[in-house]
Amino acid sequence: MTKYADDPSTELARKLIARDKEVADYSRAEYVRLSRGKPTPTQEENDMAMHGARILEHEDDGSGPDSGNQPVQNRHLVEGTSHNVRPQSYKTKATEG
Repeated sequence: MTKYADDPSTELARKLIARDKEVADYSRAEYVRLSRGKPTPTQEENDMAMHGARILEHEDDGSGPDSGNQPVQNRHLVEGTSHNVRPQSYKTKATEG
């Protein structure tokens, strides 16, 4: 059995390791929660496409709507500052002639 010094650094290390384990457990649980469903495209869809089949609609993977890909609204319209936006008034390398 490993023997550690009985001092504050050993106790701190034990607390930090316990916290790391909690974070890792939470991360694993989140991964499982977010990866429910089946892959899209499925292997069958990949195989069919490889042999020339055209896929018109993918089979639902069962995960529900993807909340990570919500469209970003125009910030100027959201903030109500669209009237303050001025056109570019200086030359850039792309516009220099």
